[in-house]
Amino acid sequence: MIDALKSDEIVDKLGGRFKLTALIQRRLVEIIDGARPLVDREGRSDIELVIEEIVQNKITLEIDPAAIKTMQGTPAKRRA
Repeated sequence: MIDALKSDEIVDKLGGRFKLTALIQRRLVEIIDGARPLVDREGRSDIELVIEEIVQNKITLEIDPAAIKTMQGTPAKRRA
């Protein structure tokens, strides 16, 4: 397991587990699609690389305020 994920420090840095997961997923897609890593790979897997970028404050999650306003007007779907 990745050591940085064992504590809540990385979760608190981003403001929650959902935001952390969203950032990891988005960055993993970029790395898989050929984006250049922002830290030395040093034999790390793609996910370890992304976690290290977050730990070193190389990447962060930015949410578009316009998207939030759009979502606020959308009612949640209910299960029958």
